[in-house]
Amino acid sequence: MTSFNAPFHASSVLSLPPALRFEGVAFSHQDKVLLGPCAFTLEGAGPTLVMGPNGAGKSLLLRLAHGLLSPTQGRVAWSGEGSPRQAMVFQQPVLLRRSTVANLIHALAVNNVPRKARAKLAFDALERFGLTACTDTPARVLSGGEQQRLALARAWVLSPQVLFLDEPTSALDPAAIKAVEAAVREFHQRGTRIVMTTHDLHQARRLAGDVLFLSGGKVREHTPAEAFFNAPVSREAQAFIAGELVE
Repeated sequence: MTSFNAPFHASSVLSLPPALRFEGVAFSHQDKVLLGPCAFTLEGAGPTLVMGPNGAGKSLLLRLAHGLLSPTQGRVAWSGEGSPRQAMVFQQPVLLRRSTVANLIHALAVNNVPRKARAKLAFDALERFGLTACTDTPARVLSGGEQQRLALARAWVLSPQVLFLDEPTSALDPAAIKAVEAAVREFHQRGTRIVMTTHDLHQARRLAGDVLFLSGGKVREHTPAEAFFNAPVSREAQAFIAGELVE
């Protein structure tokens, strides 16, 4: 599924969005603290790779950042006035029961893009993401890699300033992973801030500008990628990079 949170504004090059701040953010369910308290700021170009073992709270952090969940403690805030145009692509794309191109046109329609502009924007996005041959194919019969590229194309047509990606390549083969990573780089080059979860160290080394590392629902480190991979400070990050079990 691709979740949107912003009015449409087409642009080939985007200005950097305001900084995202977690101010003492925590999230609890049934009296159990699942995340936090967390305090950090995401600013600059990124991409920010959110890393950590299974159950660390990576997906939960993204949902709080995108506004799909409200913290039970603290505040998620953007610097300046209002929030930037945002989109989120989930690990398992949820696509409409219609053609590939119709999925894009629908996203444009619900975001009040003028009718005359929708077809061109949709077809341009299909071409950019290598899906032209699938234009009339029902979206739900596409391969896993094609579905994920369609989810990315659905985000692309709305020019988000911030794109949250939750493990977008976890179930894909190497060729599909390469295609998704190329798409992530295109978003980044356009000026979209990427905030992406992954447990894949090799992928993070290829993509990360900075790393936000979680374990046990806590942020253990937030550092430039080079510093994280070459000289992690926390015991948990050291163990994770070494391929050891992280509690």
